[in-house]
Amino acid sequence: MRIWRIALALMVSTLLSATMTPAALAAPTAKKVLVELREQGGFAGFDNRVIVYTNGCVRLSRRTGPTVDKCLTSGEKRKLHGELKKLRLGHSEAQPQGADFLKYTLTYKGHRVSRYTLTRTWTPVVHRLERFLVKYWAPD
Repeated sequence: MRIWRIALALMVSTLLSATMTPAALAAPTAKKVLVELREQGGFAGFDNRVIVYTNGCVRLSRRTGPTVDKCLTSGEKRKLHGELKKLRLGHSEAQPQGADFLKYTLTYKGHRVSRYTLTRTWTPVVHRLERFLVKYWAPD
């Protein structure tokens, strides 16, 4: 009786593995976010997003148009990491009086902070991420 159970289990596992694609057999790996920038608001109604993953690839999106996935060069990754080492997120800034302000939200190391003015350590990071958006995001 026990031999039949073992034989049946082997037969079922063989049939299942033969029908599954290699991608289905591989364990799914979640992309881990290194840093994310979101720019919202302003007169033009911006809604830009740059997500950099720990594997060096980026996901870029704007309010209109497609979402684009690209991978950074080794030089781009190295420069970004150097700027992130100096980044001090601080605290979120209150929304200023008036309209048409651009809101920058950075997410890094599990912390999310929004600001309307860029600090000394935010500026290089934000400008680097904006360059990726300009360089790699292409409209239809």
